[in-house]
Amino acid sequence: MKTFEYEILSFPMVHKTALIEMQATLNDKGADGWDVVSISSSEFANIGHTAFLKREITSEQPSKTA
Repeated sequence: MKTFEYEILSFPMVHKTALIEMQATLNDKGADGWDVVSISSSEFANIGHTAFLKREITSEQPSKTA
C-alpha cells in the first residue's frame, strides 16, 4: 500500500520577483520528489498563493518534512 506525506507552502506576492522565487522553490521541491497537488490564492498574511504538495514515502526514504 502506498503511503504519502504532505507539505503546505505559502508564497506572499509582495514584490516583483515573488513568482520567480515561487517557481524556484517548487522546482527544488520537485527535485526532492514532491508533487504539487493544488495551488490556491490566499489572503492569509498578505495576498499570495498557497501550494499543497505530496510525495510518496518509500522504504528507503524516512518520512520528514523540511
